[in-house]
Amino acid sequence: MTMLGDMAPRRSYGDGCATAQALDIVGERWALLIVRELLLGPKRFTDLRADLPGVSPTVLAQRLREFTREGVVHHRRMAPPMSVHIYELTEWGHKLEPVIHMLGMWALQSPTPPCAPPQSVDANVLSLRVLFDPDAARGRTVRFALNVDERRYRVCVMDGGLDLARGEVHAPDATIDTDVLTLHALLHRTRSVHDALEAGAIKVSGSVAAVADLPVLFRPDRHRALAG
Repeated sequence: MTMLGDMAPRRSYGDGCATAQALDIVGERWALLIVRELLLGPKRFTDLRADLPGVSPTVLAQRLREFTREGVVHHRRMAPPMSVHIYELTEWGHKLEPVIHMLGMWALQSPTPPCAPPQSVDANVLSLRVLFDPDAARGRTVRFALNVDERRYRVCVMDGGLDLARGEVHAPDATIDTDVLTLHALLHRTRSVHDALEAGAIKVSGSVAAVADLPVLFRPDRHRALAG
């Protein structure tokens, strides 16, 4: 079990504003990135360490203890035969999802964009929510099984809505197998679907036409349009 030791008192801004109170909980370094990594489902401590390689085990354990105390994260042991300890967002913790997406969109509008270091697989898959264009998806229903570096996700577009989660999808229109770098390039239009297919960087089972529609449904320029 990873969550060891006594809890230090929570640091506080000592400000009655609700924004300050929120930052008392999620304003520490790595806090919101841990939430991001749990948005698509529970993870083990080792999974979080692998997906956030810059955080030390000590800091990660501390943030998870703080989140558990505050009711953002629930820590439990899975039933046999798995019998592993996992961390998952509570219902209240999941309400941070639109906050994280809006922060991402805000950063994309920066007048001095930072460099783009590597991102975790979940972070790249979650960017589908930010890039999704509900107007372009209106009247369309298409189901993708997305396998990225051997992780499985379901991406289901349903008449202007998007269902995105870890796991299997029943009867997908297309199954996409790729790696995280190719996925990032496809989402941000630095590589075309055609080029990736030709190079073997992406493999498609099922409807290639549905996959070719991805740039229509997920647009990297959408954040600029929303910014006006």
